[in-house]
Amino acid sequence: MSEKKRLAILGSAGSIGTQALDVVRQQSSHFEVEVLSTFNNADILISQAKEFLPNTIVIGDEKKLTYVRDALGSLPIKVFAGEEALGQVVRMDDIDLVLTAMVGYAGLEPTLNAIRAGKHIALANKETLVVAGELVTRLAREHAVNIYPVDSEHSAIFQCMAGEWENKIEKIYLTASGGPFRGRDKNYLATVDKSQALKHPNWSMGAKITIDSASLMNKGLEMIEARWLFGLHPDKIDVIIHPQSIIHSIVQFEDGSMKAQMGLPDMKLPIQYALGYPKRLKADFPRFDFLNFPNLSFEKADVDTFRNLGLAIEAMNKGGNMPCILNAANEIAVEAFLNERIGFLEMSDMIASCMQKVSFINNPLYQDYVLTDKETRAIAKELLPV
Repeated sequence: MSEKKRLAILGSAGSIGTQALDVVRQQSSHFEVEVLSTFNNADILISQAKEFLPNTIVIGDEKKLTYVRDALGSLPIKVFAGEEALGQVVRMDDIDLVLTAMVGYAGLEPTLNAIRAGKHIALANKETLVVAGELVTRLAREHAVNIYPVDSEHSAIFQCMAGEWENKIEKIYLTASGGPFRGRDKNYLATVDKSQALKHPNWSMGAKITIDSASLMNKGLEMIEARWLFGLHPDKIDVIIHPQSIIHSIVQFEDGSMKAQMGLPDMKLPIQYALGYPKRLKADFPRFDFLNFPNLSFEKADVDTFRNLGLAIEAMNKGGNMPCILNAANEIAVEAFLNERIGFLEMSDMIASCMQKVSFINNPLYQDYVLTDKETRAIAKELLPV
């Protein structure tokens, strides 16, 4: 890479965003930051802006604009606020790659704007493809935009596909650790609280994705994301529990041969691979040692106990706006669980109810996704206890 790749990092205060900036620190000869954004964590954004000196930053909460602008007044950094500003900033000419690390549905519109501006995408916001995968991938093709996966599982598939793009995939296997409640039954899950659910055995992640991992919803969302990223029919996508989180996913080809990508559970590696693609940049990440993991094990996913995975598979098979319904209901359910308004198993009840109640659209347009998201959130909130 003879010139530095210029990055826009959306969601820079979150888990993926901060780890991406760790990668930039380590690979400062390869990357520079042009844009940073976060919704409301103004102090972290200010600190990041002072260190990386981007051209532009965006704070989503417009009430914090003056605070951020005053804190950076002596620096040559443009400061904006609000969703509209973010949609405009991702179109800047001096951006080569947009890392979308925002949480949930909020990542959809900025990603679409970046694609329409011809910006390549490093996608950490799986909900973008869950909600509107057909629309996003079609626009990417029309604007000759590449989408590089950041999720460790999809990065693993992407890496396994290198040199294999002309060969047909028979099946892909997304691996899952099983989360903190692997092997537990419904009676146990009925009593768990958020402190237990937030203790992931292998990965360090944000609260929302950690709860999704505990319920296996995250794996269901990843199945839908993989369906669009790799253009696969749903019956070619499967999930397997792999408690050690060393094999990050597996691709099986038509001849029966299988390729797997392996490594320690560290998100910096797939982040760096997406940012630096097609180069593999030298890094000092901890190395995997087979002798420290003499046994790698695999189990069937329990979709009866962990209903969220089954609901996600149902939504993937149904298509249309059903994954959008699933995602919106899940976001409300996770928030309610974190606020101790509903129990762990009640998240599945809420999601299933929304999937039955919200209007189904077989071939949605963009505005249909917007209205579906709004309708689902309203119905989900009505289901919450007073």
